Amino acid sequence: QVQLVESGGGLVQAGGSLRLSCVASGGTFSGYTMGWFRQAPGKEREFVAQIWWTSGRTSYADSVKGRSAISRDYAKSTVYLQMNSVKPADTAVYYCAATANLLAAANWQLYDYWGQGTQVTVSS
Repeated sequence: QVQLVESGGGLVQAGGSLRLSCVASGGTFSGYTMGWFRQAPGKEREFVAQIWWTSGRTSYADSVKGRSAISRDYAKSTVYLQMNSVKPADTAVYYCAATANLLAAANWQLYDYWGQGTQVTVSS
């Protein structure tokens, strides 16, 4: 059974950086889409970034484009989300997700597997 475990969240000052990690287990992820989503209190779940495990192709939400990078490490079966120049608006619970659907992209409803989430709080 696929399991995703996030880590790396915490409190960070505005303008700072953070790196979230997602360790994937229980399957072979070749051909999978791996995504990061976030949800702030009272708001809908929001797409952040995604990467195709095999090709490494990426896409980003406009809100994080240019200051974020998603990557994966085959050997560690881990997906990373590096965020720079963070803002208070980045405060949310961040979730890692996976799907065999290469067309899932930003549609969270097409992702089959989810981690438990990690809280990121950006102070001003």
